[in-house]
Amino acid sequence: MINQKIRTDSCLKIYVILVVAFLLGSFATASYGKDVWLVELRGAIGPASSDFITNTLSDAADAGVELVVIRINTPGGLDLAMRDIIFGILSSPVPVATWVAPNGSRAASAGTYILYASHIAAMAPATNVGSSTPVSIGGGPSPVLPAAPQDDGDQNGESAAAGSSAMEKKIINDAVAYIKSLAELRDRNSEWAVQTVTEAANLTASEALDLNVIDIIAESIDDLLSQVHGKTLVLNDREVTLDVDESNVIIVEPDWRYEFLALITDPNVAYILLMIGLYGIIFEFYNPGLGIPGIVGVICLLIGAYALQMLPINYVGLALIIVGIGLMTAEALSPSFGVFGIGGVIAFVLGSVILMDTDLPAHQISLPIIAAFAVASAGIFLYALTAVLRMHSQKAVSGVEAMIGSTAVALEDFESSGQVRASSEIWNASSNETIKKDSIVQIIDVDGLTLKIKNQE
Repeated sequence: MINQKIRTDSCLKIYVILVVAFLLGSFATASYGKDVWLVELRGAIGPASSDFITNTLSDAADAGVELVVIRINTPGGLDLAMRDIIFGILSSPVPVATWVAPNGSRAASAGTYILYASHIAAMAPATNVGSSTPVSIGGGPSPVLPAAPQDDGDQNGESAAAGSSAMEKKIINDAVAYIKSLAELRDRNSEWAVQTVTEAANLTASEALDLNVIDIIAESIDDLLSQVHGKTLVLNDREVTLDVDESNVIIVEPDWRYEFLALITDPNVAYILLMIGLYGIIFEFYNPGLGIPGIVGVICLLIGAYALQMLPINYVGLALIIVGIGLMTAEALSPSFGVFGIGGVIAFVLGSVILMDTDLPAHQISLPIIAAFAVASAGIFLYALTAVLRMHSQKAVSGVEAMIGSTAVALEDFESSGQVRASSEIWNASSNETIKKDSIVQIIDVDGLTLKIKNQE
C-alpha cells in the first residue's frame, strides 16, 4: 500500500507540473504572438533600407509576431531596392501595415508602391502619397510625363507613353503594370495607381481614403492598432484575423549591419572609398615595401567595390575613372609633358559625373567631392611634371655625364695617352696636348673607359 501511494503521489505531481508548464507555455505564446513590431523607413530607399526591412520581416516570421508596422517617410528610391522590399512583404507570413507618418511625411515614388503592396495601407493626417513616375536611367533627360489615359481600355499606359522614346515607354509601361498588379492584389484603386505613374498624381490622406487608395487614417500607433484590431486579411491563400488589442509595440532598431550598409552605399562614401583604394595601390607600387598604402588601398577598394555593385552604376563611367587615374599615373612615372595628365583629368572628371546610373538626387555624387579629387589628382601629376622639368634643367651630379667638365690629376708624364686619377679612381686618358705629372687636367669627354682630357686653363 505504501509503494502504491508513493507512485500515485508521484504521478499527481507530474501531472501538475505538466499542466502548469502547458499553461505557462500557452500564456507566453499568446503574449508573444500579440507583439507588434514598429519599423522606421526614412529617407531615400536603397540597399541598406531594403536589407533592413527584409531581414526584419524574416525575423518577425520566426518570432511569430502579430503585425509588422512600417512607418514610412520617403521621397522614393532605387527600383531594385523597392522591389526587394515589396517581394519581402508579398511573401511574408506576418501581416504588414505601411503607415505614412508622422504628420508632414510622404510616401512618394517607391513609397507609393510599397504602400500598395502592404496588407494594410494607412496614413497620418497632413501626409501625402503619389508622384510615382519613374525617373530616367543613365543620366539622360527625364521621361516625358504622358497625357492621362482617355478611356478604360487605355489603362495599361501604352498610349500614355506614345510621345516618349522606346526606352521611356518600356520604363513607364513596366511601372504601370507593376503598380496595377499590386492594386488588384490588395483590391485598391488601380485607376489612380496608373495616374500616379503616368501623371505623377498626388493625394492627401483624406483624398486617398475617399479614393480607396488607403484603408485607414491613423493619428498614432495606438489609433492604428485600434482600427485594425479584428480585421481579417488574406496572407498567402489563408485568412488571418488580427488580434492586436493591448499589444506590446516593440520598436525595431537598426543593427550595425544596417548602419554599415547605409554608410558605404552612400554614393559619396563609396566614391571616396574607391578613390582611396586606387591611389593606395598606386602609391604602394610606386614605393614598394611601405605596406600601409597597399593594405589600406586593398581594404578600401574591396569595400568600395562591394558598395558600388549594390548601387546603379554606369560601367562606362567607372572605366573612365580607372583610365583617367591610369593616365595621370603614367604622367607621373613617364612624363609626356602634360599629354597623359590632361587627358587623365578629363577622363576622370567625365567618369565621375556619369558614374551613378540614376537621376535620383539622393544617389548622386556631390560635385564638390568630384572637383576636390580632380584637383588633387591634377596637382599630383603637375607636381611630378614640375619635378621632372626641374631635373632636366639641372646639371648631372652622378654617373658618366657628371664627369664631363670636372677635373682629374695626371699620374705621369705623357703626350697622347696615360693615366689620371678622377673621382678617387684611376682612368686611362688620352689627350692632344703634352700632360705633366701631378698637373690638374679637365675632362672634356668620356669614351668608354677612356677619358679625353686637356690641360686646365
